[in-house]
Amino acid sequence: MARIAIISCKKIKDVTCVSCMKCFKGVKEKAGEFARYEGQEIEVVAMGDCGDCPGLVMPKLVLIHDLAGVYGREIDAIHLGTCMVRATTTAGCPLKLEELAAKIREKFNKEVIIGTHPW
Repeated sequence: MARIAIISCKKIKDVTCVSCMKCFKGVKEKAGEFARYEGQEIEVVAMGDCGDCPGLVMPKLVLIHDLAGVYGREIDAIHLGTCMVRATTTAGCPLKLEELAAKIREKFNKEVIIGTHPW
């Protein structure tokens, strides 16, 4: 089983994808970046946002990581949502996703995937 956390863009997640429905559809259909889990069940352990501009992703992930430990909910991989990709490519978000992914990998020793659903 793949146990994942999804981080979304606080500013546009409910503009481009109301209530993260595209991510949930992507998980169910194993579409987009979730295709890597073909043949496995996917459990969304945590879903949060970046903390708003300019982005407080790392402090939010520390909280998510700590709470996951308290509740016995291990996370295998962290997905940076397609909405974050769109925010950085079309909405002027200052985050550099590759650099952020590297920081997350270093801090939490988790796989980090940039993107979620294909829509």
